[in-house]
Amino acid sequence: MSHVVVIEDESTVRDVLRFHLERAGLRVSAYASTQAAEEAGALAGADALVLDWMLPGESGIGFLRRLRTDNDLRRLPVLMLTARAAEAERVEGLETGADDYLTKPFSAAELVARVRALLRRAQPETPQHLGNGPLTVDLAAAEAQLAGRTLNLTRREFDLLAFLTANAGRVYSRTELLDRVWGADFLGGERTVDQHVTQLRAHLGDDPGKPSFLETVRGKGYRMRAWNADAARAEAPK
Repeated sequence: MSHVVVIEDESTVRDVLRFHLERAGLRVSAYASTQAAEEAGALAGADALVLDWMLPGESGIGFLRRLRTDNDLRRLPVLMLTARAAEAERVEGLETGADDYLTKPFSAAELVARVRALLRRAQPETPQHLGNGPLTVDLAAAEAQLAGRTLNLTRREFDLLAFLTANAGRVYSRTELLDRVWGADFLGGERTVDQHVTQLRAHLGDDPGKPSFLETVRGKGYRMRAWNADAARAEAPK
């Protein structure tokens, strides 16, 4: 599920934005100022940002200028939301780094369509075959193999393995994994993730104390170890 951050100081507008974006199946974090969003660390996990131009304290356009100088966030898709309709102001917003521009008042359908378009443009095409050392994952066939041996996985085990393999090297918390793999409407707890990781380790022949694939990062979560060619030759299962 894509995560959209909204920064809008008018509470009524903020609630409307949240309602329609969540209704469209997106996960939304909404804030009244850029400071509040940064203090919450929301932008680090965002897939898109809906940003109001006129904000208390730091303006939206000022924040956007700063955002585009941040190596970690400069590619974050941004929809600028404003009551400014003059062409010169639209041009300023786009030249500052906004990916799209929506003028108030706006329709819910147009808002959702523009945010979805930003998300589509920002997401690279997912390859159908993933590889990580001796591990291969065929997304089209829903099949995983380790050194040529097919793994007998449940659907959730496969989904979790595919997600972690596609994002090898990145740490995900249990909450993030529940959201990305099981979905926001899943009612189970974080223990579900631990159980599935344990099951996957058994399938992979992974030693929890010295894992070749699924690593536990203390206090943070799990990650799929990213193999390089040398590691694959040295540690491939015999």
